[in-house]
Amino acid sequence: MMHASFPRRAMALVASAAFMALSAGAVLAADGYQTPPAPIAQILDSPQTPGVAVSPDRKVLAQLGRENLPSIAAVSEPILRLGGYRINPRTNGPIEARANWLNSLAFEDVATGKVRPVSLPAGARFIAPSWSPDGSKLAFVLDAKSGLELWVADVKAATARKVTEARVNAALAVATPGGVTGVYDWLPDGSGLLAPMTVADRGAPPAADVTPNGPTIQESKGRTAAIRTYQDLLSNAHDEALFDYYFTSQLTRVSLADGGTAPVGRPGIFSGVAISPDGQYLLTTRLKRPYSYLVPASLFATEIAVSTIDGRPVKTLADRPLADTLPPAFDATSPGPRAVEWRADAPATLVWAEAQDGGDPRKKVAVHDSVFMLAAPFSAAPTKLIDLDQRYRGITWGRSDFALLASRWWQTRNEKRIAIDPSKPGAGRVLIQRNYQDRYNDPGRPVTRRDARGEDLLHFTPDGKAVFVFGDGASAKGEFPFVGRLSLADGKTTKLWQAEAPYYEAPVGLADEAGKTVITRRESAKDAPNYFVHAVAKGAKAKPLTSFPDRAPQFAGVSKQTITYQRADGVTLSGVLYLPAGYDKAKDGPLPLLMWAYPAEFTDAAIAGQTVDEGNRFTRPGGASHLFLLTQGYAILDNPAFPIIGRNGAEPNDTYVEQLVADAQAAVDAVVAMGVADRDRIAVGGHSYGAFMTANLLAHTRLFRAGIARSGAYNRTLTPFGFQAEQRTYWEATDTYTKMSPFTYAPNVKDPILLIHGEADDNSGTFPVQSERFYAALKGAGATVRYVTLPNEAHGYRALESTKHTLWEMVEWMNRYVKNAPKRDGQ
Repeated sequence: MMHASFPRRAMALVASAAFMALSAGAVLAADGYQTPPAPIAQILDSPQTPGVAVSPDRKVLAQLGRENLPSIAAVSEPILRLGGYRINPRTNGPIEARANWLNSLAFEDVATGKVRPVSLPAGARFIAPSWSPDGSKLAFVLDAKSGLELWVADVKAATARKVTEARVNAALAVATPGGVTGVYDWLPDGSGLLAPMTVADRGAPPAADVTPNGPTIQESKGRTAAIRTYQDLLSNAHDEALFDYYFTSQLTRVSLADGGTAPVGRPGIFSGVAISPDGQYLLTTRLKRPYSYLVPASLFATEIAVSTIDGRPVKTLADRPLADTLPPAFDATSPGPRAVEWRADAPATLVWAEAQDGGDPRKKVAVHDSVFMLAAPFSAAPTKLIDLDQRYRGITWGRSDFALLASRWWQTRNEKRIAIDPSKPGAGRVLIQRNYQDRYNDPGRPVTRRDARGEDLLHFTPDGKAVFVFGDGASAKGEFPFVGRLSLADGKTTKLWQAEAPYYEAPVGLADEAGKTVITRRESAKDAPNYFVHAVAKGAKAKPLTSFPDRAPQFAGVSKQTITYQRADGVTLSGVLYLPAGYDKAKDGPLPLLMWAYPAEFTDAAIAGQTVDEGNRFTRPGGASHLFLLTQGYAILDNPAFPIIGRNGAEPNDTYVEQLVADAQAAVDAVVAMGVADRDRIAVGGHSYGAFMTANLLAHTRLFRAGIARSGAYNRTLTPFGFQAEQRTYWEATDTYTKMSPFTYAPNVKDPILLIHGEADDNSGTFPVQSERFYAALKGAGATVRYVTLPNEAHGYRALESTKHTLWEMVEWMNRYVKNAPKRDGQ
């Protein structure tokens, strides 16, 4: 929310008195949204590359057209912020900034390459595409202006039809970078769908009473509640009423045969619904009162229960209270059943984990989690499947005698992959144990296949002695994804196929049951990403499935290389160096350079120093990417390693500033030594934790002529119960919190800094007040600072106008204070 003292204009632009008085010229005044120089705006306006979804039978690719960045008018539609969620009251679904709308659909036959477009209503936009279990249909949720409708497309006919009215309730849908999920489920036999619908005749939304009937009161009653900084929480009785109104849904079965609908059970606020593999039962997670004003809805009181498919209650598995007293440690969890799911390879068997340490990972116990099973009719005592010395992270089911369980422990970054025999509960074999940050030795992730009921099961090799895996194939020479087989006997991975230079080629799915052919997404430094199918056999020729064009050919002449260098203490570091098209070092000399980074915490220096050459990746900027500055004559060192390492059990952040400065010094020395950067014309920037890094580097060094800090946090006393990878509280590590806060050292910032923040930031810890107060501190100290707030934008900027203006700000700031900067005082 913009501070009340700021004028509410299309763009709030604030500059300090020191900035106004600069001899370099007048302030960068701007009324309204600005447009960055060519070709940045042209690239942003170009159509998005479509996405694809492979059918369960691997015979069809669904080509999904993607909308471009939405307008600020769309992003500025009314938003309700309730219980940690943001919803659009018009649709009762996700807001514009999170939906990633799709706008076209076509089916491509993998065997023949024939593409058949599906006719949709004019201006149609949709989310949440999902294949039916047999791959004959694709469902999706369409924006019908008055609400959300459920549609189904038939692959054979290449047609689509509406199957519900505009009452789909997607308030609790999950928005991910890959799209929106969790809106509805297919019935296992594919005959219909189960969808949450808004309650019929629910009337108008609750109106706010402008006259309060009393104060809002919160009370701890002596309980310890170390709660991290959450946003968009409920704050009063009217918010609670709105939460009930918009989030309550009626589960409804939808028949595809006759279009009939039938309510299932009673209405409720369902944060999770899953149909048993045999289609006979429902597993529901229902949120309950009392609500909280301190934590999001995911931590509200919860009932986990089983009912029949038509809604008759069968068993309550858990009735959890409000989870507002969890310890601050990252592996902390609620006592009682959690991560409840159906066993995918059985008709109707529940599986869940329960903490054996009370949910507090700091307790010294031999068993931290136990995993249990309970089969229908759910009247017997649960069977213990296995005890774990780490936190349970899930099971990939395979067959009656084999499944693969994952566990992790955050403090050590250790993970285990354990072979279990569900028919013989009580023990397991550790197949793999590793540091999950280790990129060089990643054995790959298990490949699954859909069975006839739509369940994802391990894809076994034909001999049944291994499972297929897909791996990233990271090495110092580059990232070359692979298809492999992971032995069930010893956990060793044998590579069956691997991408080869000059390509980065990632497996998308196996194209046949025996794993002899694979569908891949291929790119290179010069080739735009496209999809191929080819045999796994070495030397087999790939057949193209798509021919998507380069959406930003203006970027084609840019060069890049992965560079490596060493920190003063010997840790190997790396980054990707980009140089503008046509650059000639001998002729053009050193360039102004922007270093854009994001620190990461490690427990192992060797793993922190792993370098992966990115020379085979196709790079095109999008959104508010800093890489657009390459079109304006800047060099960029992208993602230079800024590891913060805690050796021998030490907390990484206790030496955060020292390590950060050492990382920056090594990166600056490296690009200067190469002759591509002018030491006196280097800037640093970052987003979120990268913005925090930027402010710290300007506060503790004079390595940079300017900084760009977007949507950051600068005062750690405002996040007292932990942040990023810090799990100690402010009172447990007061000195560390203080030293890590650039706010503490505002008077030390001597080089210009540009602060940009979405005024509706929804990220934990990065409230806009962080930038507002840091700006005030810098202004009070006489620093050169500019503070830009973006109306209606969240942690990431989404509107086309906001994106263009952000890039305009960055270009103008870099031109003024880096490219055309005078020599420093005294030089």
